[in-house]
Amino acid sequence: MTSRTDETANATGLGYEQARDELIEVVRRLEAGGTTLEESLALWERGEELAKVCRTWLEGARKRLDAALAEEENAGDDSE
Repeated sequence: MTSRTDETANATGLGYEQARDELIEVVRRLEAGGTTLEESLALWERGEELAKVCRTWLEGARKRLDAALAEEENAGDDSE
């Protein structure tokens, strides 16, 4: 079963690592300067999109971990 956050992240076609790496490159380019205002704005917007993808993947991972831990806890309660 996929969560809504997994579906949102998958809709972008980017995995977490790919989005993170591209975001790092966007930040590097912004920090380096030398771009026009229009290029900087486009980079900023892309960075915001990439950050959202990363957050979505991380939220989905957190939910999966929480569910797995809850399952493990429930299984431990049943065996006692």
